[in-house]
Amino acid sequence: MMNQVADPTLTAAHPSATPLVPVPGSGHIFDVTRRLGTVDMDENQYLRIDGTARHLQDAGVDHLVHVGALDSHPHWIVRRTVIDVLRPITWPTQLRIRRWCSGISTRWCTMRVRIDSDTGGLIETEGFWIHMNKETMSPSRLADEFFELMCTTTDNHRLRWRQWLDEPQPRTPATRFPLRRTDTDHFQHITNTAYWHAVHEFTSEATDLVQGPHRFILEYNKPIRYGETLDIHTARTPDALTLWFSVDHDTRAIAQLRRVAS
Repeated sequence: MMNQVADPTLTAAHPSATPLVPVPGSGHIFDVTRRLGTVDMDENQYLRIDGTARHLQDAGVDHLVHVGALDSHPHWIVRRTVIDVLRPITWPTQLRIRRWCSGISTRWCTMRVRIDSDTGGLIETEGFWIHMNKETMSPSRLADEFFELMCTTTDNHRLRWRQWLDEPQPRTPATRFPLRRTDTDHFQHITNTAYWHAVHEFTSEATDLVQGPHRFILEYNKPIRYGETLDIHTARTPDALTLWFSVDHDTRAIAQLRRVAS
């Protein structure tokens, strides 16, 4: 088990340092098990960060199917994803995935996902999900029945967006990151998992940051489309590695890896 490492650059008041809420004792919790596949493991047989993102995406769809809301709520955009790797998950293993609402408003919600492995691994996550009208590409109101079901696990019914990562793009040389047609989703945007491919590539050498519990944050500011030229800028401090996803010097997303504060 890894020891938790304090990060003196974060204060408890900053939301990016706030621990994720625990599993509630009651209310609607989607609870499934699935086998960890080899496609999601790295060369050391750890669950990769982009593999974690795929499990989050699949769990979201499965959850909608489970509650009969896929037809009424098929289109969502993720504005932010937080992934806390508290104990790494190794292959082979069976995963238990629990998903519930931790905050909600009439057009968006935060969804917590806890991933436990039967070999002792633990990953805690939270995503800020916006319900979309695909025709107008604008946030769309949640159905009353769906809203009421999600409210059973949270008292926060007036959820508001607050950006966590807003540092300006550094004036440092960038690295070109190629995009593929297979990275495109039904919105004609680069899919969420493709961003995590880049996060995995650019953080793989920051081994000191992942020796203990660590947190990934990824905030999507504007969509990236296939055919655009994507550059990634990086900046390293003793306690964090930050990535800027840039198209023609326009920041489309920001990701950060840092130790989990005690």
